[in-house]
Amino acid sequence: MKIAILGYGNMGKTYAQSFINSGVVKPADVFVLCKRPPLIINNTIPFENFSTNSSEVIPNADVIILSVKPQDFPELAKSISGKFNDNQLVLSVMAGVKMASIALSTGASKIVRSMPNVASQIGMGMTVFSASGNIGMENLMIVQNLLNTTGKSLYVSDEDKIDAATAVSGSGPAYVFYFMEAMMQAAQKLGFTESEAETLVGQTFMGAINLQNGSSLNGRELIAKVASKGGTTERALAVMDNASVTEIVSKAINAANQRARELGS
Repeated sequence: MKIAILGYGNMGKTYAQSFINSGVVKPADVFVLCKRPPLIINNTIPFENFSTNSSEVIPNADVIILSVKPQDFPELAKSISGKFNDNQLVLSVMAGVKMASIALSTGASKIVRSMPNVASQIGMGMTVFSASGNIGMENLMIVQNLLNTTGKSLYVSDEDKIDAATAVSGSGPAYVFYFMEAMMQAAQKLGFTESEAETLVGQTFMGAINLQNGSSLNGRELIAKVASKGGTTERALAVMDNASVTEIVSKAINAANQRARELGS
């Protein structure tokens, strides 16, 4: 399988390295289109596989990945329009750009739209993807195997859920960092140093996530295991309930979902 990556920013580099490191493709079978060839030192992709000319990258590829920023897509589309054949799979990781728009702008027919998150850069990402109706199960499995080199993936038949995924898992790491930062600030107010607070909160999150992953209990049941009747955790959770934290989170994610829809319209 030969893969062409159009755009070599953070996500383009992430996919190239993940595909190669996982053994899904050979370094010689990854081709990159970029505005200017990077200065490469000990790069796993052969230097000659980088090009500024789409005609050198696209024709022989089985899978073409669109990994430019959404605002740069119109310019890219002009240079790649009409260069796809009916057997090639096009995988987009551009936020907000719908499959219909990609098809209209490029002439591609088999299109997969995905929404990864930043943790894909360390192999712990969450990617939601949807596909055009002419893509069969075999091709979906190819796409999923590629995406799973960066973490976990979830297929949805309704493209509109990509916007919802943007609001939940795409933006989600920032919500986690926000809550962690709030806990670290609270810890410092209780007398811990910044370094101590970071250790306390970081290890607490890591332990909680791993505990959840290894447990058959749901969130409420896990909370109950920590929150003893009349204890400290119950008191803290009561404050959060009185402040309607759950409702605030829901409103925040709905706002992100609305913005994702606006960006895609």
